[in-house]
Amino acid sequence: MNRKLTEAEEEIMQHIWGMGECTVREIINKIGDPEIPHSTVSSVVRILEKKGFVDHKAYGRTHLYFPVIDRDYYLLHYLENLEEDFFEGSSKELVSFLIREKKLSLKDLSQIMDMIQKSEDL
Repeated sequence: MNRKLTEAEEEIMQHIWGMGECTVREIINKIGDPEIPHSTVSSVVRILEKKGFVDHKAYGRTHLYFPVIDRDYYLLHYLENLEEDFFEGSSKELVSFLIREKKLSLKDLSQIMDMIQKSEDL
């Protein structure tokens, strides 16, 4: 999958993933900005539908939207693209960058090592 979402699309998708099924009105309520136009959110949702991220069920004039692409699936491919584009396809380089930028501590790394060990024991 090589479909990247814009910042606005990602924000809307986070709400759709969180709710599972929702209307545009419910997304607006979750965003919590009463000034945001219904048409703006509706347009972004239709773009997400064209990109294959969401689909809908129609109930009269009301559309109930639901995710087609799982959040973890999108996240995995997003990270793979990030690795490829910025870290020569190397997870090691990505982790090294996070360490240099002080986004990962020794405690974090120790916990990650424990998680790796547990997954290998399965």
